[in-house]
Amino acid sequence: MQGICETIPALPAHRYVYDFDEPSDGGRGLLGGKGIGLAEMTQLGVPVPAGFTITTDACRAYMAKGKDLPDGLDEEIDQHLAALEQRTGKRFGDPEDPLLVSVRSGAAVSMPGMMDSILNLGLNDAAVEGLGRATGNERFANDSYRRLIQMFGKSVCDVPGDAFEHAIDDAKRAKGVENDVDLETDDLRALVTT
Repeated sequence: MQGICETIPALPAHRYVYDFDEPSDGGRGLLGGKGIGLAEMTQLGVPVPAGFTITTDACRAYMAKGKDLPDGLDEEIDQHLAALEQRTGKRFGDPEDPLLVSVRSGAAVSMPGMMDSILNLGLNDAAVEGLGRATGNERFANDSYRRLIQMFGKSVCDVPGDAFEHAIDDAKRAKGVENDVDLETDDLRALVTT
């Protein structure tokens, strides 16, 4: 089976992105704890969804440039994302059957609770409808979108987590239910708007 790395054009001498099935010499120090774990499992044949790791070198370069992305990083990510789309047969943000990715931070040394994850990246107002049709489960799709907005808002936009929890509590009160799972598709759509 052809790996993603075999479909990627030549990259610059300094690499910031490695596919899970692509060898790298940097180990945990380069790929971080989660990245090296995914690479090792993939290379052992453990069924791991296809993906790639942005290196700790990219983070260091970002910090050294005053929180500006290092040269070439955008292009490397675009190349790996295109290869991932080719491998999965899905397209990022596609309104019919979107490719969704998880962004999980990880350092060389585990720091539980210190870094956030963002799940379901690739959903938007159109893609959520496509995911609902593709899975036959509109509630699942809208709950996934709600979770993306909540994680992205909290982790990237510095929206206080309580704001999201209060909105969920308000929706449950308005519906007369106690549990999140009792909220229906339309309730979740309204939460996304909120």
